[in-house]
Amino acid sequence: MTQPAPIFSVSDSAASRIASVVAKKQASATSAQEAPVALRVAVEAGGCNGFQYQFILTPPDGLAADDVRIEKNGALVVVDPTSLDLLAGAELTFEDKLMGAHFGVSNPNAASSCGCGTSFSLA
Repeated sequence: MTQPAPIFSVSDSAASRIASVVAKKQASATSAQEAPVALRVAVEAGGCNGFQYQFILTPPDGLAADDVRIEKNGALVVVDPTSLDLLAGAELTFEDKLMGAHFGVSNPNAASSCGCGTSFSLA
């Protein structure tokens, strides 16, 4: 039996970058500093369009039982259920361009977004 596709997906480039960043942070972590194991993607009220994306490196004790976990190519992405409602059908992306590298979200639910790509509004 095949499992249904997650309602929030992670691009290959985003998964690769997450795995790389987490591995680097884990290698440099001290015993007093807990190493991250996942990238948390959250949607918060605010930003210039009403909602904004947050990308947070999360240690094991920051994972909640009701988080949706998306694993891809050695990377773990977690999303809380409330944020997941606003991310239905969206994809986490990573772009590395001349002007800088950043995570973004390709979100079909966004009616508009700001130039920086971290803020959006709903229709």
